[in-house]
Amino acid sequence: MKIIQNVLVSDDLFSEYFCCELQKCGGKCCIEGDVGAPLEPDEISDLEDNYPIFKKYMTLEGIKRIEENGAFDYDMEGSFVTPLLQDESCVFLFFEDNIAKCAIEKAFFKGETDFQKPISCHLYPVRVKNLPDYQALNYHRWKVCSSACEKGANLKLPLFQFLKEPLIRKYGNTWYEELEETL
Repeated sequence: MKIIQNVLVSDDLFSEYFCCELQKCGGKCCIEGDVGAPLEPDEISDLEDNYPIFKKYMTLEGIKRIEENGAFDYDMEGSFVTPLLQDESCVFLFFEDNIAKCAIEKAFFKGETDFQKPISCHLYPVRVKNLPDYQALNYHRWKVCSSACEKGANLKLPLFQFLKEPLIRKYGNTWYEELEETL
């Protein structure tokens, strides 16, 4: 484990290889799960304020769920998460070529909003755990990502390099440079 500023970084981020392979997994991280993606408190206003922008990319079921219950939910511990549909998929997904994609991110890439998507989604398969004095970054292993592990290994792409953009988004350039210097 490495400590960068107040962040505990699991060795898995350096030793494990990863590169998303949406063509093979179909975006299952947005389809399967028993709870929505974790949300930072300030992301709730981003979801609520930008909902009219990315609503046009969402499924009718997702729109109905948000309009009836709101743009966020709570997990068993009372933390903020994205809402799920009855089939446990994310309310913000839509399908394109049989691949689950994010309506929020689609609006971002079209230049319609400056909110890319929840940081927990951007950082996946890494999860952030808040501890009293630190945040801990841990790799969440899941069999639906096996093709991403294979592709990452073939490319020799360590997890922390695959996640460079979201790690910088979360912690900043200086933090990421310090992370690289620990190698």
